[in-house]
Amino acid sequence: MSNKNLSDINILLRRYGIYVYDKDEKNKLAMMEMEIKELYRHGLLTREEFTEALLILRKRG
Repeated sequence: MSNKNLSDINILLRRYGIYVYDKDEKNKLAMMEMEIKELYRHGLLTREEFTEALLILRKRG
């Protein structure tokens, strides 16, 4: 998942049926981070996917 951006995280979330929509960018990023953490906690994401997704979200926020 190197050199990815926010749309790649959306694609990753959609793979599990998760759609995040919010007018407020900060709320949207926080919700995406929460969903990424839950997917990782349940073993659905690799460590690499998890860390790269968090890095992208935190750079953005």
